[in-house]
Amino acid sequence: MARAPLLQLTDISLTFGGEPVFHDLSLVVQPGDRVALVGRNGSGKSTLMKVMAGLVEADAGSRVVPPGVTVGYMEQDPGMEGFATLGDYAASGLDPNETYRVEMAGEGLKFDPARAVSTASGGERRRAALAKLMAEAPELMLLDEPTNHLDIEAIAWLETQLKETRAGFVLISHDRAFLRELTRATLWIDRGNVRRHERGFDGFEEWRDKVWDDEDMQRHKLDRKIKSEGRWAVEGISARRKRNQGRVRALQALRAERASQIRRQGTAAMELASGPKSGKKVAEAKGISKAYGDKVILKNFSIKIERGDRVAFVGPNGVGKTTLLKMLMGQENPDSGEISLGTNLLPAVFDQARAQLDPEMSLWESLTGDPDMRVSGKADQVLVRGQPKHVVGYLKEFLFDERQARAAVKSLSGGEKARLLLAKLMARESNILVLDEPTNDLDIETLDLLQELLDDYDGTVLLVSHDRDFLDRVATQTVAMEGDGKATVYAGGWTDYQTQRGAVAEEKVEKTATNESKLKSEKKPETKPSGLSFTEKHRLEALPGIIERLEAEIAKLEEFLMNPELYTKEPVKFQKATDALVERQNALSAAEEEWMELEEKAG
Repeated sequence: MARAPLLQLTDISLTFGGEPVFHDLSLVVQPGDRVALVGRNGSGKSTLMKVMAGLVEADAGSRVVPPGVTVGYMEQDPGMEGFATLGDYAASGLDPNETYRVEMAGEGLKFDPARAVSTASGGERRRAALAKLMAEAPELMLLDEPTNHLDIEAIAWLETQLKETRAGFVLISHDRAFLRELTRATLWIDRGNVRRHERGFDGFEEWRDKVWDDEDMQRHKLDRKIKSEGRWAVEGISARRKRNQGRVRALQALRAERASQIRRQGTAAMELASGPKSGKKVAEAKGISKAYGDKVILKNFSIKIERGDRVAFVGPNGVGKTTLLKMLMGQENPDSGEISLGTNLLPAVFDQARAQLDPEMSLWESLTGDPDMRVSGKADQVLVRGQPKHVVGYLKEFLFDERQARAAVKSLSGGEKARLLLAKLMARESNILVLDEPTNDLDIETLDLLQELLDDYDGTVLLVSHDRDFLDRVATQTVAMEGDGKATVYAGGWTDYQTQRGAVAEEKVEKTATNESKLKSEKKPETKPSGLSFTEKHRLEALPGIIERLEAEIAKLEEFLMNPELYTKEPVKFQKATDALVERQNALSAAEEEWMELEEKAG
């Protein structure tokens, strides 16, 4: 028997500020669906997700969620008024016996439940919102940019959780690797229309390009037909004759059809202009160390960065990536060691926190008020790479329309703020770019253009990012900061770093095993060396922790199920907890069996 959909939208129409966002939109989300929701910045992805969540009411059409189906929504800017701590917010709506789920999600997402809401950063608030959604475990999860402000370890944790869940989910993300790993269908918003493709994000760009090619072909045929019929109307038989009036009306209909077609949004006209060349050496660190109290950032780290290098800095949040960048740019001194900077450096900085943008200023004021962009005596012009340009014209190059020029920065979406910051950065000449999380909130087309610009840029790029795909496309070196002061330089991007790291670790394990084997053979010739591979050894070390976690979760679930009124008063919660208990008991048995096998193999 077929199961009912989790969510159904039928003939949805919605208008904001006189502009239609959707018209006659229909879609269905089935149980187990894993859907990527993609589209350009400003196309209405977040708005559609709010309609799906029931937070925005459409002008027309219907939203149907079957009785008993729960829908959870993680928004980009969660409201936490009335809650003292992030933990209070994340646990709201949960049974007191289920709050352990927030603790479990908090460990994976690295957020502190005790953090006061009043002092929490935007990233901490988003992680709390994500923990709340994961703890509630609804049948349908709606996730709007869940990987923003997560480090790579937390992204990997979230990937694992979403792979293992039985719930359906719809996912908005700019992270290609994340989307490719998780999705099996794609919803594409394009000029108010929503198309569905029964293939994950890995097939999206090929499908999109084919749709656009077909559209261009149809438009070309229509243009040719209009041109032909227009020539007939001028040169042919008089259109005033009654028998030709139908053909004239058909020509008018063709012209109306062509006029009604909405052209695709182009890509931003972004351009990076390199200033005068820097010296061959950009920065060199020799044996530098840095600590704040008991927290060690770096120990005896060395690197030489030359003109044209693309150096990525990766590692968990709070490990010290931004501190290292500041030291390499001469903005902060190491505790020990030496840093020397090259000559003629002209840096341009993209700030993750968007501190260069005043939320109360208009876009116009944000550009004309910048000392580096101000044109003396001209309130309507900005200096772009040494040349004056009208502020509205420059904003249009970054896909802002004239009406937005006087709007406040705080009214912009995350992607629009990122584009405005890029507009400020690209107006000046530079020969070294410092990019701290530049990919957050940018749509896929703009990311592609940014990557191409960085490829063609003559200067040096220092990049902090958690976007694995972007790192692979851009970086020529990767500095992995792993905590406790350890930082290692690897050639290439993220995938290259992972490969080299694994090879080095395996080589160390094999070398250690060989040395131990030699020592043992000298003392006890009959003793056999360990038969574990590097992966098996790592798994053996990890299994006790996994077993301990599963045992703790089982104990909490058993305690929760001991409530005699749970079955009669909360049958849905009872069933969910029972299913979770069985799942964890099976996982525990499998983990214990695996541990015994590996222990036996290790000898």
